[in-house]
Amino acid sequence: MGQGDDRLHVEIDVADHAVDVRVVGEVDIATVAVFRSALWAAPARPVLRLDLSGVRLLSATGVRALVAAHLRIRARGGELVLLHPDPVVERVLRATGLHRVIQIVGRCADRELVPC
Repeated sequence: MGQGDDRLHVEIDVADHAVDVRVVGEVDIATVAVFRSALWAAPARPVLRLDLSGVRLLSATGVRALVAAHLRIRARGGELVLLHPDPVVERVLRATGLHRVIQIVGRCADRELVPC
């Protein structure tokens, strides 16, 4: 299942235990509605894995959408995991303190997935 506009594209894959959401583009005031809609449309599963490797920009509105998604998923007993954030996006996550609240997993020197 895919959603998007010219600046943001979101793909959702649903499995038994997890939902994988891949986001490509920029998450800002112009595209956050598509981003938020995709996160809300994802079916309830124990884990929502959000692949941010294709996100070049994460604005304050995107951060707020992540926090809201994290709280919503946690309220139903699930977990939000952020995968492979671009270095620019990872700096935003660290600057806002989200790395302390939401698990971030990435690749370090082409090794297996490890917490960042």
